[in-house]
Amino acid sequence: MSQQYPFQCNIAQALNIIGDKWSLLILHGIMSGHQTYKEIYNSLEGQIASNLLSSRLKALEADGLISSDLYQKHPPRYRYTLTPAGEDLNIVFNSLVLWGEKHLTTCYKRLIHKSCNHTVETHYYCPHCQQTVAEDQLAVVAAEEKEHQHE
Repeated sequence: MSQQYPFQCNIAQALNIIGDKWSLLILHGIMSGHQTYKEIYNSLEGQIASNLLSSRLKALEADGLISSDLYQKHPPRYRYTLTPAGEDLNIVFNSLVLWGEKHLTTCYKRLIHKSCNHTVETHYYCPHCQQTVAEDQLAVVAAEEKEHQHE
């Protein structure tokens, strides 16, 4: 991504990595099982320029969200997989699906519970207290304050 947000903010810094037009869609394609360049390109319905896809894949690898494994030497072809950091974006994808269900005029996907086929909701959980936390009980604090919170 050429333009970088200079803010000391998790959202801004995350957007520096995944905030361009194609990165989230590329990552979602890989998460959905499209692992080769051709599969990823086809999952984007050919809407991305080849050189742009190549540069995005290199950037996502440099940022530690995907890894590449050479599976053919001549010509060189790579298989792309998500790293643990890339896999952790699954919650972002699910949240976007839920947001889309609620706010988009035309909704294309739903996030459901496989057992009952009904839509799910997001909840926040505190492993320290071992309980679900209401949104009005959440606070965003500076990272260094994390260690000084009350037990």
